[in-house]
Amino acid sequence: MQHQQTRSGGEGLERSCDRRASSWIAGTGPVAGVELFRAWFAGEAYQKHRHDTYAIGVTECGVQVFEYRGAVQTSMPGDVVVLHPDEMHDGRPGTEDGFGYRIVYVGPARLAEAMRVVRGRPCALPFVDAVVSGSARLSRAVESAFLEPLGSIAVDGLVVELAEGLAAADRGGERAVASSRVDVRAVDRARQFLEAERTRVVHSSELESITGLSRYDLARQFRRMYGTSPYRYLVLRRLDFARQRIHDGRPLAEAACEAGFADQAHFTRAFKSTYGMTPGRYRALWAGAMPPDST
Repeated sequence: MQHQQTRSGGEGLERSCDRRASSWIAGTGPVAGVELFRAWFAGEAYQKHRHDTYAIGVTECGVQVFEYRGAVQTSMPGDVVVLHPDEMHDGRPGTEDGFGYRIVYVGPARLAEAMRVVRGRPCALPFVDAVVSGSARLSRAVESAFLEPLGSIAVDGLVVELAEGLAAADRGGERAVASSRVDVRAVDRARQFLEAERTRVVHSSELESITGLSRYDLARQFRRMYGTSPYRYLVLRRLDFARQRIHDGRPLAEAACEAGFADQAHFTRAFKSTYGMTPGRYRALWAGAMPPDST
C-alpha cells in the first residue's frame, strides 16, 4: 500500500513556521526499502526511540534539537542530519517557534547493495561522524526525493545518490568487509523469511534451517549486513504493517492484532520505542497531516 502523498519540495512549510500552526506528519512509502517523511512540530516532538534504518534528513525551518550518542545536537535550517540504525535519539523544538523537516529512511539492505556498487567491492555500512553537517550532496539527494512520485526506478537512483553522499562523508569508508565472514545469500534468505512471516512468531530453529547458520552466527552476520538483530528486524516489519493499517483508518487494537502483536500493551511499547510516540498520537498527527486547503 502507498501512503498518502506529501507535498513536493518545501511547499507549505513556510506557512507552517507560524508558531500557531498545529503539529502534523505526512509520508510516502515504504517503497522498496525507502520511506519519505515530512513533519512540523509546534510543541513536543519525539521521545527517545530508535529505528532499524538510516535516517537522512534536512531541517527546513526552525531549530531542531535532539540527544544522540550522549550529546545534545542542534540542527538549523538547511542542515543535514544523519542518524544510523539502532541509535537512540529524541527530537524537540529548540525555540517556541517550532520546527519543520523532511527526512528519508533507507533500509540498510538497500544501502549495502548500493555501497557495493559505489565502492566496487563488499564493504562495511557507511558511518558518518558528523551527525549534523552542511553536506550539499546529501541535501540535494533528500530534496530530489520529494520532487517526483516514489516509484521503484526513482528509489534506485535515490539510494545510489544517498550512498555516494554517505560514502563521501565516511572518513573510514575504505574499510573492507571480508566476504568470507558474511554469508550474504544465507543472511538475505533470513531477511526475506522474516519479512514474509512478520505477523507470527518466528523461531530460531526455523532461521537456522533456512540459512544453515547457527543462531548466534546468524545474529552476528545479520547485524553486520542490516545494522540490527533478526528479532528487532521482525518487530520493525510488524510495525510497518501496523502503520499501514493505521493509515487505512483501522482501529488501533485491530492494527495491533493483525500485525501479530500479543496485545495492545505490547504494541504500544514497541511503537513508542521505535517512533518516539504512542500509536494514538501518531494516528492523530497523521490525520491532521494534510489540511483541506493544502491538497
